Amino acid sequence: MCAMNDTFRALLRTQRVWDTDLPEFDPQTAPDAPLPLFHRWFAEAVAAGQTEPHTMSLATVDEQGRPDVRIVMLHDADEHGWHFASHSTSVKGRQLAARPEAALGFYWAAQGRQIRIRGRVSAAASDESQADLHARSTGALAAALTGRQSEALGSLGELAAASEAAWRRAQAEPDAPAPTWTRYALDPYEAEFFQGDAMRRHVRLRYRRRRGDGAPGAWETELLWP
Repeated sequence: MCAMNDTFRALLRTQRVWDTDLPEFDPQTAPDAPLPLFHRWFAEAVAAGQTEPHTMSLATVDEQGRPDVRIVMLHDADEHGWHFASHSTSVKGRQLAARPEAALGFYWAAQGRQIRIRGRVSAAASDESQADLHARSTGALAAALTGRQSEALGSLGELAAASEAAWRRAQAEPDAPAPTWTRYALDPYEAEFFQGDAMRRHVRLRYRRRRGDGAPGAWETELLWP
């Protein structure tokens, strides 16, 4: 076991971080709200060749307050929040129903950038959720129709049979409903933009919803030590 650990550590320490030219980020040029900056950084990540920039970490808490995290797909980012979807009966769906707050994390290694967003989560109505699902691919519909997300699985054969049936239905009925499929929106109260630096002088800009007498929805910003 000790030799295995040593081999792992040696391998780990050979890995490079941001072995590429990194862009500069001047916080003085940042917009007054996080959404336009997110849109800009997302477009720049795509242009830089970042693999799957629309994947993000979604963190929730369970009934004991213990953290949970997984990777999900971003469906949209607009004035209503950052959107994603899942079954309401899944672990994350149940956690969000009980404690409707979450955090999102994006990591775009191609440019040494991270974005962290915290906020309150709301569930869309059924018709909006189904429209979101049916606007996606046949594979997405088949996955939703397979259902039973997060439940214990008896065997891979059971999964294969359910998946094959779901694919057949998705191809034959592109508007087939998946009643528990739910679109969620995270309305942020805090967002942080992190630009990595080769000299470790990372730039961190945090947005926070303004409290008190400020305009509704207004933001205040501050820099953070790396």
